[in-house]
Amino acid sequence: MNKIAVFTSGGDAPGMNAAVRAVVRKSIFHGLKIYGIKRGFHGLINQEIIPMQLGSVADTIHRGGTILLTARSPDFLTTEGQSKAIAFLQEQEIDGLVVIGGDGSFRGARVLHEAGIATVGVPGTIDNDVAFTDYSIGFDTAINTVIDAINKLRDTATSHERIYVIEVMGRSSGHIALMAGLAGGAESIIVPEAPFDLTEVCNRLQRGVDRGKLHSIILVAEGAGSAMHVGGEIKRILQLEVRVTILGHLQRGGTPSAFDRILASRLGAKAVDLLLEGQSGVMVGFYKGEIKATSFDDVFSQAQAFIWDDYKLAAILAI
Repeated sequence: MNKIAVFTSGGDAPGMNAAVRAVVRKSIFHGLKIYGIKRGFHGLINQEIIPMQLGSVADTIHRGGTILLTARSPDFLTTEGQSKAIAFLQEQEIDGLVVIGGDGSFRGARVLHEAGIATVGVPGTIDNDVAFTDYSIGFDTAINTVIDAINKLRDTATSHERIYVIEVMGRSSGHIALMAGLAGGAESIIVPEAPFDLTEVCNRLQRGVDRGKLHSIILVAEGAGSAMHVGGEIKRILQLEVRVTILGHLQRGGTPSAFDRILASRLGAKAVDLLLEGQSGVMVGFYKGEIKATSFDDVFSQAQAFIWDDYKLAAILAI
């Protein structure tokens, strides 16, 4: 193996730059030529490739977002687009590729693997919805961003004796809502994985009011429903003051936590090791306390496990 390339794809996540940095510097340490591809699969098709040096990733470990940029690529979903990407990698004599992203990015990476391009995936998504890794890069930072928002909103909620309904990211995954809700002491957590009863949510809120509680926090994962709808129904049923906050893309940005920086550094470096070992078509993750590789096929075979014990615990602690 002589030349490898790295790119970030899909939604950005804090810690992606730390992963890119690890790939670049581990490659140079082993005497490899390393290139960055800008804008993910879109840049691959459009030949947006740049040589990377030690200085290319200087002062990036603490930065959110991705210095290589990211973009959606409908063209890569077509046979023509895939052929262009594969031909470009072959023309550039790229021996190995590190793809940093989530499930959709890995499905694209598997296409390249099946075409004979050695490919390793590194999980980077704030949703933490990739199987066979306990944590995805960016998840810890996103949780802490939500908790910071909860802390601030709780102050004004207490001052005005209001209920706050907070919508967080998670179209098909409630991991952000669950962990932030457990850490932030939310009264109710509404996630796509579990059916919810607004009557029970209101009963829980009313019990709090009856014992003199000055405020309440409800967390709603976007895939479970609209916070505006939930807030409106609570106000209609209980006739109480309700405010709704949608955190949106605020959760994607910010300086990555120490945990995400360390995780990204370990996974990025291991991805280079796997390529040097001749492995391909795998994702490197942090699973059951170990850094290990799992085939893309196995990763796609199941959904990330929802932690039901934590979901039940959050409900118990919010009585």
